[in-house]
Amino acid sequence: MKRKSLLVAAVLAALVSGPATAACSFRNEVPVRILSAAFEAWKSVTDAMAECGNVTASLDQEFRTKLSAAFAAKPALYQMAGVSNTTIPPLLNQNTIRPLNDLVEKHGQHLKPNQLIKVGDDIVAVAMMVNTQELAYRKDIFDELGLEVPGTYDELFEVAEKIRESDKVAYPLGGTTMSGWNLALEWINFYASLAGDSFVNPDGTPNFNNENGIRALELLKRTTEYMDPEYLMSDSTFVQQQMQHGKIAMANLWASRVGAMDNEAESTVVGKVHTAPSPIAAEGARPVAMLYWDGIVIPRNISDEAAEAAFRVAMEGLSTEMVQAHNDDAVWLIDGYQPGRLAEGAVATATADPGPVPYPMTIEMGLVHSAIGNQISGFFTGTKSAEAALMAAEEEYRTAAGEAGLLH
Repeated sequence: MKRKSLLVAAVLAALVSGPATAACSFRNEVPVRILSAAFEAWKSVTDAMAECGNVTASLDQEFRTKLSAAFAAKPALYQMAGVSNTTIPPLLNQNTIRPLNDLVEKHGQHLKPNQLIKVGDDIVAVAMMVNTQELAYRKDIFDELGLEVPGTYDELFEVAEKIRESDKVAYPLGGTTMSGWNLALEWINFYASLAGDSFVNPDGTPNFNNENGIRALELLKRTTEYMDPEYLMSDSTFVQQQMQHGKIAMANLWASRVGAMDNEAESTVVGKVHTAPSPIAAEGARPVAMLYWDGIVIPRNISDEAAEAAFRVAMEGLSTEMVQAHNDDAVWLIDGYQPGRLAEGAVATATADPGPVPYPMTIEMGLVHSAIGNQISGFFTGTKSAEAALMAAEEEYRTAAGEAGLLH
């Protein structure tokens, strides 16, 4: 499957609106439990699903650590889960996802082709949104200081220095650099900007302990010089709240988080944040971002009755009515979406030339992500050199890939 062309087309297709739909059209009598991430789009979607009745949603930022065991249980502990191309590989590896072909044929005829995530001929997930990074910035501060929006990371560092000198905010920059999965993803974005998707060779051997890998580490480390000193505890929620509370002026942040800047109930910067494409790591490079999708999966280890109820509930939640009520929560793939000010940067990131590559939906990439997350923190705490951190990650990957039979 040509994942990049699918995802870029998805971004463009998301700009088309369609007719409104009614609230839940049936009364669900089968208990449906959902596990997903805890950002605003999932809250909006699961709230809409709950209108059907007998729906319980667990929105948990640590959901990825619970998914595999929850789907492997017999019966599965949930009837539906929210995943992305970063979190679906372990479930595919375990073969715990139910193919949705029959349910799509019966209840999902309205779904667009770019919402149907396939492995071979099997529809394994239904995507509801695309996601990527965009540069969220305080336009009022930029205007007051006469700053240009940075297009490269060298320019970003120059801007950050001027913001720091101005004392307008506590820290010029925020980042999703929590030690482990988040820090690894930030490194992955920098590496992809420099080297595309060449994390693994065709024979399954690692291909990230190299000049681009070191450069990615060095650039990521430099960004932390402008962040809260507790940056190794900073996840997406932390950065979102930093900007909402006026503590930072910039962040290369998930588009799914930036929409919350205009939430009057929790933000002090309503109307002040604008967006631009994710900056590039070097001249001629891609934006420091990858392309992602989020959507729903249903486990194999539940009854056909429960699977059908979960799918019907999902289709009711992924509706035009929900999108029109929560337009700015995401770059939706659902009819009715109209991109607003806070999504402009994400669309520009996704359609850049050269553009970001999709996060590979492979077992190998999952092992790379885990190995990087386990090993690079030492570079940031000063206990490892960049070379030593990447060598340790390479060794961890080789061990895991060998045990999984992925090295040829």
